[in-house]
Amino acid sequence: MDLLNQSDESKPIIIRLEEVSKVYGIDNTEVHALDKVNLMIHQGEYCSIMGASGSGKSTVMNIIGCLDRPTTGRYYLDNLSVAGLRDEQLAEIRNRKIGFVFQQFHLLPQVSALENVMLPMVYAGVPNTERRDRAMAALIKVGLGNRVNNRPNQLSGGQQQRVAIARAIVNEPLLLLADEPTGALDSQTTKEVLAIFGDLHRSGITVVMVTHETEVAKQTARIVWFKDGQIIHDHLTPEEMLTVAIAS
Repeated sequence: MDLLNQSDESKPIIIRLEEVSKVYGIDNTEVHALDKVNLMIHQGEYCSIMGASGSGKSTVMNIIGCLDRPTTGRYYLDNLSVAGLRDEQLAEIRNRKIGFVFQQFHLLPQVSALENVMLPMVYAGVPNTERRDRAMAALIKVGLGNRVNNRPNQLSGGQQQRVAIARAIVNEPLLLLADEPTGALDSQTTKEVLAIFGDLHRSGITVVMVTHETEVAKQTARIVWFKDGQIIHDHLTPEEMLTVAIAS
């Protein structure tokens, strides 16, 4: 059976958080950013994480992306418990298993789009010839085959975000994490970038996106809603989300 045609529940679990809490500060200055969060995301899902500022959505994204560690609880990425791994082990996981797309593009200004996309493969030890071929293929996939030699300052904001997406997928990650990826883009460019995410999802990539924009979240199949460090809705549809947004 084609994996993409199976129900989400029949696919492997890529992300599993068990009773995950995150506390910043000590004593009277303690802030409970996450409070015993349980979450499962299956391979191939297209999921958005929503909630008001301070709800915990960015904190959980950082933990899922191995950029931060939970104070208590367990996090399994592709059945690997990552909470207790050393920093260098987490760095390797981020490079090989996770692709990141941020609101700010974080491109190196002095090098070309092609070289920016090649960078994760340098850290992964991919041979130079293969790096160039794979970077070119990734840029073509996001519609920038004719801009490979341009530096970031020669590209529009939307084009820069496309380069960032190409860089995120070039190592064929297990998981694509996007943190407010359209926050710096105009409405038309937002549509174009979301179309790329949709194509990547349809190709089988697991996509998890943090956003505060309902129009962006509506493009995903599942919405997880955070409030005060807890998940109050685990599996909203885009239609159900509108009612929750009004009530919140």
